[in-house]
Amino acid sequence: MTYTAFDRTLVLIPARMASTRLPGKPLADIAGLPMIVQVAKRAEEANVGRIVVAVDHQDIFDVVKAAGFEVVMTREDHQSGSDRIFEALTKADPDGRVEYVINVQGDLPTVEADVVRASLKPLLDSPQTDIATLTVEITEEHEKTNPNVVKIVGSPLSDTRLKALYFTRATAPYGNGPLYHHIGLYAYRRTALEKFVTLGPSVLEKRESLEQLRALEAGMRIDAEIVASVPLGVDTPADLEKARAILSSRGL
Repeated sequence: MTYTAFDRTLVLIPARMASTRLPGKPLADIAGLPMIVQVAKRAEEANVGRIVVAVDHQDIFDVVKAAGFEVVMTREDHQSGSDRIFEALTKADPDGRVEYVINVQGDLPTVEADVVRASLKPLLDSPQTDIATLTVEITEEHEKTNPNVVKIVGSPLSDTRLKALYFTRATAPYGNGPLYHHIGLYAYRRTALEKFVTLGPSVLEKRESLEQLRALEAGMRIDAEIVASVPLGVDTPADLEKARAILSSRGL
């Protein structure tokens, strides 16, 4: 499926060389290619818009360029991923033609094309939505109380979409009913991203250590598309082995 918004959409993939648990993570080999190149290929398969990789190190820049993908160099000292993608946006699209920005993290080498596409749907469907993201229903009991599994408290808009009211590491909401695991893949209206990066860290953001709360506290609307599974984020050597196995099973 090709969206009519293709020419107005930019997929930005940030990649930082520094990683405490997996040094040199973007260049880790997965099925014969550096991980960052595998992520770019997954974004290419989604076919939602122009792809640009935002890097902070010359070695990553060189391998991305050699693989045929567009790449921009960004500063090393950004405090957040949103600041990095905003710098990349201003460099990749200085004339302001892009309307939608999808932020696909550079450590998601197995993310499926339909998951990337799903992130844009709330923006295309509702002009009131500032930021779109993804979520999946929690099925494992231990994840409901795990503070590392961020939950989204949302009001149902349809069978496949929530309007975000809050994000938390606690078990919420209380009572009977599904709980939802937030997936940190975002799509922004350009105007929303421009506003977001001007805001200072908010009270609840600092308390929960969740950057998306800054947007909610500022009155911005976030809608979440419900998808079937959580993409594997590669943060440890064990995650890397899982990613290798997954792509090998797909024949990639």
